[in-house]
Amino acid sequence: MSECRLPPLAENQFTPEQKQAHDEFVAERKVGFSGPWHVFVRSPELLTRTHRVGEFLRYRCSLSGRLSEFTILMVARHWTQDFEWGAHRKHALAAGVTEATVAAIRDGRRPSPLIPEEEIIWDFVSELLATRRVSDPTYDRAKAQFGETGVVELCGLVGYYSLLAMTMNVARVAPPAGETPLPRFPE
Repeated sequence: MSECRLPPLAENQFTPEQKQAHDEFVAERKVGFSGPWHVFVRSPELLTRTHRVGEFLRYRCSLSGRLSEFTILMVARHWTQDFEWGAHRKHALAAGVTEATVAAIRDGRRPSPLIPEEEIIWDFVSELLATRRVSDPTYDRAKAQFGETGVVELCGLVGYYSLLAMTMNVARVAPPAGETPLPRFPE
C-alpha cells in the first residue's frame, strides 16, 4: 500500500472546530482517535455527525453485536478496507463470529455453515453490495427475521461502513498495528 494521503494531523495544529470535534469524540467513545477519524477531522461537522450515526449503529441498533460485526466484516471485505477489517476482526470474534466464518469472508467465500440469521444477512448484504438492490425474496426473508426496523438498520450498517471504507481507501489508511492487509482480488 502506498503512503497515507491524509495522515493524522497534530492536535496542536487543530482549528478550534477540529479540536472541539476531536475532544467530543474522545470523551464520548473513550477510544483512540485513529482510522477514519483522523481523516474525518478535516471536516469537523462531518466527523461529529458521522460519529453519532456510528455510535447508534454499532452499539444501539436492533441487530445483535454478532450480526453487526458479521455485516461490518462483509462490508470491509467488499471494499478491501484493511483498517476496517483489522479493527473489526477481533470484535467479530469476541461477539461470537467463528474463526472459520471470518476466514471465509476474508477469502471472499460464502461461509459454511451459517446460522439462519447470518445466512439471511449474507444474502441481503451480498446482493445489496453486488447489485445495489435487494430482490423481493431476500427482502422478505430479512423482514420476517429482523422486522422493518432491522432491515433499515442493516442498510444503515452497510451504508455507514461503506462510507468509512471508501473514505479510508481514498486516504490510504493502513491497517491497525499488528494486523495484516486483506488479500487483494483481481479488479
